[in-house]
Amino acid sequence: MKNLFSLTGKLALVTGGSYGIGFAIAKGYAEAGATVVFNDISEELVEKGVSAYRDEGFDVSGYVCDITDEAQVAQLVETIGREKGQVDILVNNAGIIRRIPMCEMSAGEFRKVIDVNLTGAFITAKAVLPGMIKRGSGKIINMCSMMSELGRETVSAYAAAKGGLKMLTRNICSEFGGHNIQCNGIGPGYIATPQTAPLRTEGHPFNSFIIAKTPAARWGRTEDLIGPAVFLASEASDFVNGHILYVDGGILAYIGKQP
Repeated sequence: MKNLFSLTGKLALVTGGSYGIGFAIAKGYAEAGATVVFNDISEELVEKGVSAYRDEGFDVSGYVCDITDEAQVAQLVETIGREKGQVDILVNNAGIIRRIPMCEMSAGEFRKVIDVNLTGAFITAKAVLPGMIKRGSGKIINMCSMMSELGRETVSAYAAAKGGLKMLTRNICSEFGGHNIQCNGIGPGYIATPQTAPLRTEGHPFNSFIIAKTPAARWGRTEDLIGPAVFLASEASDFVNGHILYVDGGILAYIGKQP
């Protein structure tokens, strides 16, 4: 059983892994035995990430790369292959959100959210798939969000991107499952991260709303995502494909309390 969930001998690439959810998943992979690398958009973020991993006792390498740039991503995967080895596990975690009412959002702002959250995942998956096909194995995990199932005010672009990512996940499963490649998604609920900190202040109406809507009666922690992420990256999930695993404290199962 212990070996079933082991990632020893595997190399994992976590995009946007310098902090938050990506940071927690990368640490979990390292603890499970994987060699872990990550990228981020700037040298500053990469340096902060490497330092944060080092402070917690993990030897994790970081690279500067814009995942929306196909040439940069191809170079990233080539460099990782030369310096560390072939990518066995890809976590498409990098993403952005713009909370803007739809009628106030420009097409350029909409496209930027789509580009980072959806097109970037396509580009990165496309870059690692040939190696996975050649080796006859691979794991791709897309961070899909509950917004791949639900809508809400001000997040039209984000919900559209995550809904598209859900279907990209299923299509990668459909197209490459015969090569022993599993592509699944994780749909985090509302997680306590630096991005959500402004919404979690005591007395904030959104904080009260989320706690009331969540059967677990709390925000998720980044650590809550480690087990699901390790499962989907390990041999334990070799016959799980095209699935979105929602780690949301039960929100999607719950209609809410009667007023």
